[in-house]
Amino acid sequence: MPRLQRKSFTTPDQVRKFETGQVDIVTLDENAMGHFVFQPGWRWSKDVAPIVNTHSCQHRHLGYTLSGHLEVRMDDGTKLVIGPGDAYEIPPGHDAWVVGDVPWDSVEFASAHAYRVSPEQLGERVLATILFSDIVGSTAILERIGDRAWAELVRDHNLKIRSAIGRHRGREIDAAGDGFLALFDGATMAVNAAALMDPAVAELGVRVRVGIHTGEIEVRRRASVSLTSSTVNMTRR
Repeated sequence: MPRLQRKSFTTPDQVRKFETGQVDIVTLDENAMGHFVFQPGWRWSKDVAPIVNTHSCQHRHLGYTLSGHLEVRMDDGTKLVIGPGDAYEIPPGHDAWVVGDVPWDSVEFASAHAYRVSPEQLGERVLATILFSDIVGSTAILERIGDRAWAELVRDHNLKIRSAIGRHRGREIDAAGDGFLALFDGATMAVNAAALMDPAVAELGVRVRVGIHTGEIEVRRRASVSLTSSTVNMTRR
């Protein structure tokens, strides 16, 4: 249940320090926010990749830059420089580095809960919850409205589904077509995210179905997961 509350980054709930930066984390119930400060010379592939053991950063970042510049290169080669005053979104699958002599200082709302946490700290096999979602009757909708309108619909749908995932500390694992796969630390957070999804897309004239699976998973390279249990806890329509 949402409630009125506040916390200060001067007394964070968790601090993750490393040679070229620091991440301070505060939690407001199920929501985690991070204050990221990366020093000149910081680069994800040099300073974080050896810890998390993935080819590129698999977190989705959503935040606001206070100072400094960060250059981001996606796995497909796309580049973007983020600077002071910029609100930003960085999808999974990227490298990034500080540009210039000013530390990159930002506040993030989507990735802080698991950023720079090694597989050993997370646990190679952990009890977690997987959420699956897709649009009901997508083929029929595509045939009715055409390719261009469908592309716009999927774009708006993706924004709303990602917002629900991020609000409840989920980690987007994959998105293909009109479907999403996300990982949550607990079933309650996954259920709360699922409860937001169908009402959120209703204004677009579509419905989504959501399946939730809780069981032991194995964390592998490139953020893939292997399910080792077959207990399905809930399905929403």
